Amino acid sequence: MPPGFHRLIAAQFASALADNAVLIVTIALLQQQGSAPWLAPLLKFGFTLSYVLLAPVVGPLADAFPKARLMAVMNGVKVLGVLALLCGLDPLLAFTVIGFGAAAYAPAKYGLITELVPGEQLVRANGWIEVSVVCAALLGTVLGGALVSPWLLAGLTQAATAGDGHAAAGLGQWPAGALSGSLLLLLAVYAAAALLNAGLPDSGARYPASAVHPLRLTREFLGANRTLWRDPGGGLSLAVTTIFWGVGATLQFAVLGWAAQVLLLPLEQAAYLQGAVALGVIAGAAAAARWVTLSGARRMLPLGVLLGAMIAAAAFTPSLAWALPLLAGLGAVGGLLVVPLNALLQHRGHQLLSAGRSIAVQGFNENASVLGMLAVYAGLLAAEVPIVALMCGFGLCIALAMALLCWRQRRPSQGCEGKAAARG
Repeated sequence: MPPGFHRLIAAQFASALADNAVLIVTIALLQQQGSAPWLAPLLKFGFTLSYVLLAPVVGPLADAFPKARLMAVMNGVKVLGVLALLCGLDPLLAFTVIGFGAAAYAPAKYGLITELVPGEQLVRANGWIEVSVVCAALLGTVLGGALVSPWLLAGLTQAATAGDGHAAAGLGQWPAGALSGSLLLLLAVYAAAALLNAGLPDSGARYPASAVHPLRLTREFLGANRTLWRDPGGGLSLAVTTIFWGVGATLQFAVLGWAAQVLLLPLEQAAYLQGAVALGVIAGAAAAARWVTLSGARRMLPLGVLLGAMIAAAAFTPSLAWALPLLAGLGAVGGLLVVPLNALLQHRGHQLLSAGRSIAVQGFNENASVLGMLAVYAGLLAAEVPIVALMCGFGLCIALAMALLCWRQRRPSQGCEGKAAARG
């Protein structure tokens, strides 16, 4: 890997760790304020909405500045969101500010990878990134749970009292109340991520200046979106990653509901099933990084059909002993599928557009898929569709969609175009 790559991984990990932890703390803050339970899902909705609405802006923004510097600035924006929570701003608004920082951080992060890493090493680089993202999600959720646990909150208060009685009183006077110490610890994590970002090398890549008029930015973004979708390699990989991330977000909630209704597990034990999926993704991503090349990315497509079939099969799993290995295997198949296709997408996007713009297009489509699939899932739940039928139908639809992509890829004209695109 080129110089600075592993520092980029560390910076990304620290920032994503804090993102996932602050979500748990913000949910606890809503509960502390006595808010309605239905407000908690809106935190994720507002966070993800930033990726969709700001997509025309964040791509040119990532290309307008050295990406390492922009990543440090966006960590500063996330710090502002945490400070807003400390100062008593509405949690939904404060978390949306954090989402804005994350939305602008993503194209800078992935764009810097494509600028630093040669094409033949992109699959390996994406394996590193996906492993760090999933680990940050797992450990961030654990950290967030620890930061809102009664024993830690009591420990923070006792530490402040032992050091300075006025400090303990000061923590209690913040609008965030007992969670103030937890938010201060998260500020330190974001600060560490910003310091790591500040030390990243400048790739030296520079792009033509872009107009700042909103309508022109939107037209340019829509044109970039069409360009990537119409490219044989870019459109194929974009379709796969768009489906995959929508599936992943929906499966996160579906597994919890299925575990509660079918396996009769409490929430804390149901979370272990999500952990099994995440560990499988890590294993699959690591295997893809080691054994799959960029030229072999298209050969991973049949795994998408298997992924859908495994989701449908999981709905009929009778016990936790069967569910854990099956969900871990499902995650491994997903990791093997998405890492090579993600690398292909970055490679084609960098060739056709620019590093920042291509990642912005990718983020727009993937997060729009997340919002759409979650909305459909919520609607089916509201219609009281049984969870087993819902998961089975969901998996079969994914398998069918991936089978259609495989069929399109195998057509002679598509194959010739794909080979030409790979050479380009």
